[in-house]
Formats: sequence, C-alpha cells, structure tokens
Amino acid sequence: MRHFGTYGPVNKEDNYVVARTQHLNDFIKRIKLGRYIVLFAPRQTGKTTFFQDALTTLETPPFQAEDTQYFPIQLNFQDYANLTADAFYTTLAEELPQAINRTLQGRGELPTPQLENYLKNPGITDNIAMRRFFEKLPSLLVPEETPAASHPRVVLIIDEFDGIPQTVLTDFLNTLRRIYLSEHQTRCPYSIAIVGVKSITQLNYDRSISPFNIQDEFTLPNFTLAQLQELLSQYTEEVKQPFATDVVEKLHRQTAGQPFLVNRFAQILTEELRIPKIETIQMQHFSEAHDQILKERNTNIEHLITNIRRDPHFETTLMRIAFYGSNIPFTLHNEIISELATYGILTHGDDGMCQIQNPIYLHCIIQAFKPLINGLEDEYLPEDGPIDFTEYITETGELEMHALIENFKNFIARAGFRVLQVPDTPQEFVGQYLLFAYLDAFVKIVRATMYLEVPTGKGRADLIIGHRGRKYVVETKVWRSERVYENGKQQLAAYLASEGETDGYYIVFDYRQRSEPRVEIDTVAGRRIRSYVIPVVQETPSNPPHAR
Repeated sequence: MRHFGTYGPVNKEDNYVVARTQHLNDFIKRIKLGRYIVLFAPRQTGKTTFFQDALTTLETPPFQAEDTQYFPIQLNFQDYANLTADAFYTTLAEELPQAINRTLQGRGELPTPQLENYLKNPGITDNIAMRRFFEKLPSLLVPEETPAASHPRVVLIIDEFDGIPQTVLTDFLNTLRRIYLSEHQTRCPYSIAIVGVKSITQLNYDRSISPFNIQDEFTLPNFTLAQLQELLSQYTEEVKQPFATDVVEKLHRQTAGQPFLVNRFAQILTEELRIPKIETIQMQHFSEAHDQILKERNTNIEHLITNIRRDPHFETTLMRIAFYGSNIPFTLHNEIISELATYGILTHGDDGMCQIQNPIYLHCIIQAFKPLINGLEDEYLPEDGPIDFTEYITETGELEMHALIENFKNFIARAGFRVLQVPDTPQEFVGQYLLFAYLDAFVKIVRATMYLEVPTGKGRADLIIGHRGRKYVVETKVWRSERVYENGKQQLAAYLASEGETDGYYIVFDYRQRSEPRVEIDTVAGRRIRSYVIPVVQETPSNPPHAR
C-alpha cells in the first residue's frame, strides 16, 4: 500500500502523488523554446519531485522520438555555499562529468570515446573555462561524423541554486547570460532551469547590475482544492476510507494547499491517529491532527520561523495585516513582501492587497514570537473569581466564552501599565499576544483546541476554539475608527453565517492615549455578536509599584 510522503521527493510507486500535468507541460514547452527558467519557492513544496518528473519526461517517448534530441544534466549546489571560487570550480569539474555519466547510464548508453577522454580532465577552472566546456560538449555526445544540426540540446537543471558561493555568483550568472545571447540553435546549455528557495534578487550580489535579466520565471503553486481532492481520493480508492467533505475543505483552507503540510496532515489522519478504516475521517479527527501539527517540530515550520526571526519587519508586517486591518499593496518589488511571499505566508488578494495565505504558518509564527513567560500569568484569574479555567465550563459541557473574555478584559485592566513591560514584545502587539497566551493557557487546561482562521477579507485573523464538537469564534482587531469598528461586526456576522454558527466574539484593542472600555451585544444579520473594546494602558506612572 502507498502512503503520504513527507520526506524528500515522492514517487507514484510508493506515494500518493498530485499530477501536475499542466505545469509539467508548460515547463517542457519552455525547454523546447530554449528558455533559461528560474523557480524559487519555499522548501518542501514539491520542487525536486517536479523536476525529477521533468527529467523523466525528457528521457522517455514520445519526447525522445522527436527529431530534436535533448540531453538533461542535473546538478545540486546544496553543499557549495562555503567553498572558495577555486574550490567551487574544482568541485563543478568533478560533478559535471558524474552528472553526464548518470544520464548516459539511465539511457543504457556508453560515452563516445572522445567524450570519455574529455571528461577525464574537463579543465573547468573558472567561469570562462566552464563556458568553453559547454561549447564543446554537444559534439562529444554523439559520433564524430554527426552533423551539428543533429547534436543534442543540453538541458541543465541546477537544484538548491541559492547554495552557490557569493564570490562566484555574479560571474557565473554573467556567463550563463552570455551563453543565452549566443546562437540560439547551437548554444549549450540550450535551456537551463535554476531551482532554489531564494530568488536571484534576494541573493546578496551587487544590486547595481543585473547579470541574469534573461530569466523566465516559472511558478509552481500550492495544491488547489481540486488537486487536494485528487490526492486524498487515491488513498480512499485503495483503502476505502473516505474523508468528510468539510474535512477536505478545512484542510485546504488551513494549509493553503502547501504540499508538505497537506501530506503531513494526511499522514497523521491515515496512519498516526489509528482511526478504524471503516470510519469516515471527520472534523474531530481533523482537530486532533491540527493540534498535533501545531505542537510538533518539523523542518518545514522550523525553517520558516528561522527565516522570520531574521528581520523584525517580518513580524511587524504580518501582525499589521492580520490584526490591524492594514491595507498593504502586494508588490514583489518590496523586499519584505517578496520574501514573505516566497516563504508561502503572504499572497495577493483580489484587490491587489496583501493577504495572509497560510493560517497554520501564522499560528506558528505567533507562538514563536509571544513570550514563553509574560510575567502576568498569576493574574489571569482574580482573587475573588474562579480557582482555575475549568470553572468556565458549564455543567452541560459548554464554554462560557462571554465570561472568559470579560475576565480577560478585566485582567488587562488589573495589569495596567505592566502589560507594556512584557519582555520582547512590541507594545503595538502586546494586546494580541496576551490574548493569544491567555486563550492558549485556557484551551490546554480544558482540553480544547485553538487555531487561526483567515477568512476572505483584509485585516482579519479569527481565533477558533473547538470543544466537544462546538466552535467558538473570536475575531480580534485594533481600534481604527467607529466606522471600522462597526464594519468589523458585519464581517464577523458574514463569517459566522458561512460557518453555520450563531454566536461570535469581537475583541478590539484600543491603543489610544484616552479610551474607554466598552461591551456591547448586537444582532447582526441574524447572528449575535458580543463586542469588547479593551483599552491598553499607554502611560507608565512615574513611580510604578513593583509587579506582584
């Protein structure tokens, strides 16, 4: 039986695989046109699998039955980053012959005598010598009497390209550019595919020049809902265990179709939760898998958080989009937005503004940035109030969310100016981080689940708490104006209607110097909205008392 793969490239024999036929055909078309293609996307998005499929296509009929023959060569620069320029070209001189021989072996062919002799000492010592090596290569791949018009077209694929040493990057790209601008029909490499995590403009070469302005950018997007359905249906056909429709839709919405997250979710649901195969996989199972994803360590999310920590502007930008209602235009010319899009967190909305693409990523980023200890945990509950969070559960097993949030509002008032002393927390986000920490402590005690939802619409990140089959929706925002405040109620009501829920909780943090708390209950479009305006203290007393 096949399984969902999360480690390295996947294949149809061992794994359930999404057929990216349309994108593969597009890629092959560009190769035939001799394009120099670049593809940059986050790790574990299926790039390597895709290009292995492309190589297979180049090697099999009907492609090889065409009049024009193609000779693919695959390299990987993953371990090159710390090499000197001399060591880089020495290593390249060793690995290029190996890659050429791998292609020949895959075809069941032997190298021509002249090629075998040439590969013993390719003489690649710098970028100029590399260009001369490629100029001679096509004529050596075939018998000597073969006319130039029948020489194979070399296709070079370089994986993990952002591992290239900075000292050689500009000269290397300039050389590829010179080859590209040479005689189209006889140039070598005829077509190139450069694959990596960072785009060329994100690599730290001299920004005053453009050594690779001939690039043809290729996009390998996340799975669509239809592709996700196709992937899961392969499992269902083999095992006869179906997924509930709302599970499939929620899985796609929470992961944005990110290939690793999709397969990891499916792996947990089909292998680790031990759901009897005669049972349909339901939303309660999804909630368990979601909780596990958020708690576990994996290289995909760890790599993401490591990158986000590099620049404080990343945190600021994401929080402003998710909770401030900031309309930030989506443009890849901005380095912050470009990198966040590359990491798979941001995308563009229909109105051209930035939108959170991946709720799970946002949830993990907030978990990473909120302080492990904020120093106010002992004051979550008042001295004359509940002993612990379990008292916010009714006898019938329902959560008393209104009382829980009312207590949070009072907690912020009790803490006063000390909320601004929470370590390593920007003051403009402290309210959201404290709410997140407060609710996180609550759900752990009462054995509920919590996740972020990003409905259609800017400036929105709803917290969803699940408990005993019920959902409690909490929307948070920052006070902008009375009009924006009222509009937020309409947005929340629309989301509740789409989810079939009747009650929602709307928390607005007011960071103005003078503000008053407010609690309101409204019926909006048939949905009951409990709204809380929570002032966040902005002034510190000149002689503040010691925190308890």
